[in-house]
Amino acid sequence: MSERGAFDTNVVTMTRFVMEEGRKAKGTGELTTLLSSLCTAVKAISCAVRKAGIAHLYGIAGSTNVTGDQVKKLDILSNDLIINMLKSSFTSCVLVSEENEKAIIIEPEKRGKYIVCFDPLDGSSNIDCLVSIGTIFSVYKKISDDEPCEKDALQPGRNLVAAGYALYGSATMMVISTGNGVNGFMLDPDGTEPFGARYIGSMVADVHRTLMYGGIFLYPGNVKSPNGKLRLLYEGNPMAYIIEQAGGMASTGLQTILDIQPESIHQRVPVAMGSSEDVLEYIAICQKHAKK
Repeated sequence: MSERGAFDTNVVTMTRFVMEEGRKAKGTGELTTLLSSLCTAVKAISCAVRKAGIAHLYGIAGSTNVTGDQVKKLDILSNDLIINMLKSSFTSCVLVSEENEKAIIIEPEKRGKYIVCFDPLDGSSNIDCLVSIGTIFSVYKKISDDEPCEKDALQPGRNLVAAGYALYGSATMMVISTGNGVNGFMLDPDGTEPFGARYIGSMVADVHRTLMYGGIFLYPGNVKSPNGKLRLLYEGNPMAYIIEQAGGMASTGLQTILDIQPESIHQRVPVAMGSSEDVLEYIAICQKHAKK
């Protein structure tokens, strides 16, 4: 909407945006198709989130995922939606999900050149209390000619070709970057602005608030969990990519997140990201303690 009561006849949708970006880059259109398929999955997840109570999707599914978190019914649904949409887009060869212990290798007849790592429903512990939750994803290009395998996903964040997240709050918003800044898209053009959230245990909501209003998002390590809780491939890297593209910084306190060479697909990493001034202050504190 250009203004209340007047329709904009030249709407820039996410699909139109990525198509135009792909044309500028003279690409093959494969990344455009991949991002469009993710957008479709996000729309379906958004619908499921809003109908969760009616459709009996609240509650625990009765298991834990590979990182020890209780799996909710919406976790399973969201995971299946993203996997199926990516498989049917013929754009990817390896998928890494928080919900799957091992990487998913796409069938030969459906393969493309991209690797997608994702957290299908970040902050799912907040589902039953109606707090903002989200989806996080990162996209890499396969760099070897070998048969696709889990090792293909173990690339530093500097290799990312795209990353983004969807926030299911008072409205559904998708934020993406393909390396030329950061862009956000509302699912409903008449939706209200997503409400700001302080620390609530949902990385998407917390980082989105930092992106909108500045400041710093912290999830450092501690004595019990020296590497923190957040996973590098599908939480740390994509969010660090978005923050850097928006002009901020992302660090463990001792190392830039996007420069970390992953060692395993579910590797954890301490996180500090947000405005450069705040992150630099945090880095100075960490370096001071590291010298002791």
